[in-house]
Amino acid sequence: MQLKIMPKKKCLSAGRMLLILFLSQMISALEVPLDSKLLEDLVQPPTITQQSPKDYIIDPRENIVIQCEAKGKPPPSFSWTRNGTHFDIDKDPLVTMKPGSGTLTINIMTEGKAETYEGVYQCTARNERGAAISNNIIIRPSRSPLWTKEKLEPIILRNGHSLVLPCRPPIGLPPPIIFWMDNSFQRLPQSERVSQGLNGDLYFSNVLPEDTREDYICYARFNHTQTIQQKQPISVKVFSVDELNDTIAANLSDTEFYGAKSYRERPPTFLTPEGNASNKEELRGNVLSLECIAEGLPTPVIYWIKEDGTLPINRTFYRNFKKTLQIIQVSEADSGNYQCIAKNALGAIHHTISVTVKAAPYWIMAPQNLVLSPGEDGTLICRANGKPKPRISWLSNGVPVEIAPDDPSRKIDGDTIIFSNVQERSSAVYQCNASNEYGYLLANAFVNVLAEPPRILTSVNTLYQVIANRPALLDCAFFGSPLPTIEWFKGAKGSALREDIYVLHENGTLEIPVAQKDSTGTYTCVARNKLGMAKNEVRLEIKDPTRIIKHPEYAVVQRGNTVSFECKVKHDETLIPTVTWLKDSGELPNDGRFHVNQDHLVITDVNDDDGGTYTCVANTTLDIVSASAVLNVVAPTPTPAPTYDVPNAPFDLELTDQLDKTVQLSWTPGDDNNSPITKFIIEYEDAMHEAGLWHHQTEVSGTQTTAQLKLSPYVNYSFRVMAVNSLGRSLPSEPSEQYLTKAAEPDQNPSFVEGLGSEPDNLVITWKPLNGFESNGPGLQYKVSWRQKDGDDEWTSVVVANVSKYIVSGTPTFVPYLIKVQALNDAGFAPEPAVIMGHSGEDLPMVAPGNVQVNVVNSTLAEVHWDPVPLKSIRGHLQGYRIYYWKEQNTSQRNRRHIEKKILTFQGSKTHGMLPGLEPFSHYTLNVRVVNGKGEGPASPDRVFNTPEGVPSAPSSLKIVNPTLDSLTLEWDPPSHPNGILTEYTLKYQPINNTHELGPLVDLKIPANKTRWTLKNLNFSTRYKFYLHAQTSAGSGNQITEEAVTTVDEAMASRQVDIATQGWFIGLMCAVALLILILLIVCFIRRNKGGKYPVKEKEDAHADPEIQPMKEDDGTFGEYSDAEDHKPLKKGSRTPSDRTVKKEDSDDSLVDYGEGVNGQFNEDGSFIGQYSGKKEKEPAEGNESSEAPSPVNAMNSFV
Repeated sequence: MQLKIMPKKKCLSAGRMLLILFLSQMISALEVPLDSKLLEDLVQPPTITQQSPKDYIIDPRENIVIQCEAKGKPPPSFSWTRNGTHFDIDKDPLVTMKPGSGTLTINIMTEGKAETYEGVYQCTARNERGAAISNNIIIRPSRSPLWTKEKLEPIILRNGHSLVLPCRPPIGLPPPIIFWMDNSFQRLPQSERVSQGLNGDLYFSNVLPEDTREDYICYARFNHTQTIQQKQPISVKVFSVDELNDTIAANLSDTEFYGAKSYRERPPTFLTPEGNASNKEELRGNVLSLECIAEGLPTPVIYWIKEDGTLPINRTFYRNFKKTLQIIQVSEADSGNYQCIAKNALGAIHHTISVTVKAAPYWIMAPQNLVLSPGEDGTLICRANGKPKPRISWLSNGVPVEIAPDDPSRKIDGDTIIFSNVQERSSAVYQCNASNEYGYLLANAFVNVLAEPPRILTSVNTLYQVIANRPALLDCAFFGSPLPTIEWFKGAKGSALREDIYVLHENGTLEIPVAQKDSTGTYTCVARNKLGMAKNEVRLEIKDPTRIIKHPEYAVVQRGNTVSFECKVKHDETLIPTVTWLKDSGELPNDGRFHVNQDHLVITDVNDDDGGTYTCVANTTLDIVSASAVLNVVAPTPTPAPTYDVPNAPFDLELTDQLDKTVQLSWTPGDDNNSPITKFIIEYEDAMHEAGLWHHQTEVSGTQTTAQLKLSPYVNYSFRVMAVNSLGRSLPSEPSEQYLTKAAEPDQNPSFVEGLGSEPDNLVITWKPLNGFESNGPGLQYKVSWRQKDGDDEWTSVVVANVSKYIVSGTPTFVPYLIKVQALNDAGFAPEPAVIMGHSGEDLPMVAPGNVQVNVVNSTLAEVHWDPVPLKSIRGHLQGYRIYYWKEQNTSQRNRRHIEKKILTFQGSKTHGMLPGLEPFSHYTLNVRVVNGKGEGPASPDRVFNTPEGVPSAPSSLKIVNPTLDSLTLEWDPPSHPNGILTEYTLKYQPINNTHELGPLVDLKIPANKTRWTLKNLNFSTRYKFYLHAQTSAGSGNQITEEAVTTVDEAMASRQVDIATQGWFIGLMCAVALLILILLIVCFIRRNKGGKYPVKEKEDAHADPEIQPMKEDDGTFGEYSDAEDHKPLKKGSRTPSDRTVKKEDSDDSLVDYGEGVNGQFNEDGSFIGQYSGKKEKEPAEGNESSEAPSPVNAMNSFV
C-alpha cells in the first residue's frame, strides 16, 4: 500500500525533540532548499532577507548604514531609489555599496551632513527571474534642540492653592523623555498630591509650605543622541495665612486672612483635561494612555471606569498614582467611552474621554512563494485588515501590474492573483501593498516556474542508530518540480510501507514511532514526478537501551566513617558507556577521599561537607540515564531521636535556557526534616490571564533540582515548587521571576460548534470560545464559515471577535449547512477546523397526515393509523405525531362546560398509536397533526368513532329510610357513569347477629327505572347488610353496601329508658364516684408518709387474715362480718363470693424486696401481708382498683 504524505502536523512528544529540530528546517514544500549542489543549476527569483526599518532615525554623528540583503540564483543585482527617483550611488563619493549586497554606507563622519541625506529610500534586488523591492525606508536624523531662553518669575501662592509648573520641552526626534529634578540631580518626590503629567508639566493638586524651593528643574533626555537638556529653574514660595498676616497686615483691611484657616477646603476640579468631555484616537497594538489630573483640598482620588463595558483585566495598568490609565495591545474592541472620576470629601466630578481605535494594515494572509512546473495552476493570496479597511494593490517586479508587461497566464481578482497554465516566462516577483491612512504593508512573493526531475539531497547510505522503543527518524530531503511524491520501502524487494505503522512527514522524513529490534534493515526512499524518479538508501540499526540495574541508595553515615554508593550499568554490546559521578549536579570534589572504580563510589573519612545528592550518570552516543542518592552526615555521638516532618519549602528558583516553548527551572531543596524527599511538584501561574490561580505543571523525582518545562505561547509564567516526603507536602516556594512567552497562532479551534436556526430564515452558529490561556496571542478572533451542504456554493466567511454566536440571515427554511469556526489572532490562524453539519431554522409543517383510520379495540381502547407526512413538507426535525381527541357532549352538557380535549404525542416516525382510558358508550372525535421543532402542522380531517357499552359504575348513593319492626325502605341514585343502557338492579341482603356472623343471602332483581324499594317481613331489632349493583348488556358493575337495623320491641325500649332515668340510679352512680375519689386521696397521703407496720402487731390486732376494707369516716381499717358478705362492696370494689381477691400481675413479690419472705406492700411501701403461706394473699387498700361501673354495666347487672 502506498504511504501518502500526511496533510496535517503530527503532535510529537518530548522524546521526539530531534524530529522537531529537523522539521523546523523544512518549513514548506514550496521553498527551494539552498543546497549548494542544487543551486549550481537551479534558478530562483530574488528574495529580500534583511532591510532597515521603515522609519529609520539615525544618529547624525555616525555614518549612515541602510541595509538591503537578498538571496536568489543567479545572485541578484541591487539598485536604489531616493524620493521616488533613481539614486546613482556612483556619482556620490560618500556613498558606497557593500559587495555582493545592496547595503549602503554613507560616510558623513569625515564630511557631509546627515540632513543632506534625509528622504525616502527603496532597494530593488533583480535577476533574470524577477525583481524584489524593499519597504520605503524613511531616513531622518535625530534632533535634540536646546530650550529657548525665557525669564521665569518666582511663583508665590497661598498654602492649599493648586499649581501647574509648565515644562514645554523642545521638539526633538524622537520625542524626549521628561523628568523633574533639583540642582543636586535628585528626582523630585511625587505622590497623589504632586505628579508629572504625560505632557511633562508638574501638577500640584494643592501646595504645602514644604513645597517651597527655588530649584524646580525640568529635564529632557534625548536617548538617540544620549543628551540631556535642562530648563531654567523655577522658584516656588508657599505662604501660610500667618505669614501673609505678618507680611501684608499693614495693607490689608479685609479680615479674610485674620484668624482664618491657613487653607480653604474645596471640591475637585480638573487641571487636565479641560471640560467635561474629550476625544482620544489610538492605533491598534499601541499602548492607550488616558490621563486625568485634578486639584482640590483634600487631595482628590482618581477612579476609572468604562461606561459601556469593563476594563480588560490582563491589559489594564494604572500609572502615576492612578491618574494615568494604560491599556496595552489595544484593539478595536477597546473603543468606547472611558470616565475618570475625581473625588474627595467635599464632592466628585467626572470627565468622559471618547476613545476610537484605528488600525494600520495587518496581515490576515500574506502571499507565499509559489514554485510551479510548466502547465500547472496556482494562486497568490494577499489578505490584510485594518481600520479603515486597507486598499490592496499589486506590483510585478516592482512595477504596478496595470503598467507591467502583460502575462496571459495571470488574472487578478482583488486580493488574489490566479495563474493558469504557467510557462517559464511567467516567473516573476510580485509585491502586495496593503495601505490605509495609518500605514502600509509590503510583501514580496515570487512565482518560479521550474521543470525539474526529482532530486534527493540526503547523503547516500546514511547510517541511523536508535535506541529500542524510541522513535526512529529517517531523512529523505528532496526537491523537484512538480512536487514529487515520496514512497518508502524496506529491504530489496519490499512493498511500500503501510501508514498504520509508519508516519511519512511532508518533508519526506519517515518516522517509526516505536522502533523495535526487527526494525533494523535497509530503507529506500523513492521520489517521483512526471519528469522522472530518484531514490536513496539508508540503514537503520536498533540498539538496546542503557539501564542502571543497581541504583545508589540513600545513606546516613556518621562523621569520620566510610560510605559506598553502587551504580551497576547494563548497555548494548556495541555501545561504550561512560559513567560519571556528580555531587549536587556538579563535579566531585578534587579530594583523595573520593574513589571511583567500575561500579562504586567510595568516600572515606566522611565530613559534614560531604552531605548532599550523589548522581551516577551513564551515557552513550545514543542515550543517557542517571540515578541519585542522598548522603546525610550525622555526628558520631548519640543524638536525640530525630524530629520527622514535611520538608521545608524549596528556594532560590531560577529560570534559564529561556526559549519560545521551553524553559529550564532550577531550585535548591529545603531541609527534608529527616524524611527523604520523594518528589517535587511544580506549579505555574498565568499572571496575564488568571492571576492568583496556580495550576499543576509537572512532577519530578526527589533527586532532581532542575526541570525542563514545556510552555504555551503568550503566557506570563511564574513557577513555584513544593517538596514531598512520606509525611506530606511542603509549603510552596516563593514564586520565580515572571517569563512572558511570545505570541503564536492558536493551536486549537473553538469547541461545541453548533448550527441551529431560531427563525425560519436564519442560521445561528454558536461555539464555546477559547479562554485567554488558549488564545496563544493578542487579537483573538474567529473566522466563521458556512455553505449549504447539498449545493455548489463556495464557503462564505466572516471574522468576528469577542462573541460566541453569529447569525446568518436570509437562509432557506430547514436546509442542511456545513459549518466551521476557526480561531485566529495577530500571529495567524489555528489549524483547519473540523466541519460540522447544522440546519437553518424550522417552520411549521405544511401538510396534515392523511388516511386517518380508527379501530375500536374495546370500550376503553382504540387504535389509530395514519399515513406519514412527506419529509419535505415537515420543514424541520420530525418530533413525532400528535393526536387530539375529545368526547362529544349532548346539548345540555355542552352548555354546562367546555369540551375538554386530550392530547397524545407519539415520538419519531410512528404511524399508529393506541388511545387508552376512553369512556364506554361514548361518541368521540379525533384528528392527527405532525410536529417538528417549531410546532404543529395543520390538523387532519376529524374522524368520529363510538365506543361500545361497558359495565356501569356503582350506584352513586344508597340510604335506608323509614325503618319499622319488620320493614326497611332503600333509596339510591343511579350510577354516575352508566357506561351504557341500564337493564336492571340486583339487590342482595342478609342479617347480621350479635357476633357479627352473616345469615343467609337473599337476591332480588329490580327494574332499571326504580330508585326506591321496600323490603317487608323482616325480623325486628335485627341488623341487615345490603349489596346493590347495576347492570348493562356488558355485565354487572361495582356494588355499593350499606347496613341498617329494624326497630326494637316498644316495651323493652321503655323499660330500659325507665331504669336509666330513675333518681335512685343516678344517686348511686354519684356515690360510687365520690367514694373512689376519697379512696385515691387517702392512698396518696399514706404513700407520702411512708409508715411501716410491724408484722407481730398486725397478727395480734387482726386474727382474721383477710384484708380489711377502709372505713369511710376515718380512713382506718375495719372488719367484714359474715352478715355483710353479700352486701354490695363500697367504693365500687367487687369481691367474689369466696371472699378472695385475685392478685394483679403488677403486684411485686416480697421475694424481690426482702430476704425471700412472701408478702405484699401497699402503695406507700408498708408491709401488710402474713407469714403464713397457706392462704392466697389478697391486695390491700385498693392496690387492685376496680373501675367504677358505667351506667350501661349497672343497667345490665340490674336487669
